[in-house]
Amino acid sequence: MVSVAPIEEKLRENRLRWFGYVYCRPEDAVVKRADRIDLDSNATGRGRPKLTLDAVVRKDMNILGLCEQVALDRTQWRKRIHVADPKWLRHKAWFGLVWYVYVLCFQT
Repeated sequence: MVSVAPIEEKLRENRLRWFGYVYCRPEDAVVKRADRIDLDSNATGRGRPKLTLDAVVRKDMNILGLCEQVALDRTQWRKRIHVADPKWLRHKAWFGLVWYVYVLCFQT
């Protein structure tokens, strides 16, 4: 059994890490200018409009209770968005590995 955090939380962490990187860049940086480009803003199709990265990041920030100003402090931002692997799963996986080695080495 592999001990990892839920994929939804890891994806949220990666999106917010990217947002923090882009938000801290100067206004004339290529990454920030590309983020502001509004592609196909006039195209309307059937059904619900697609979610934009900006909308998803805003939703993620609301879930974690973050604001944009926190992103300016990189260490604080990384601490607030980090998702660690569950500790009890790490211990369980370690115990499973130790048990497997014990069985291989000492059982005849």
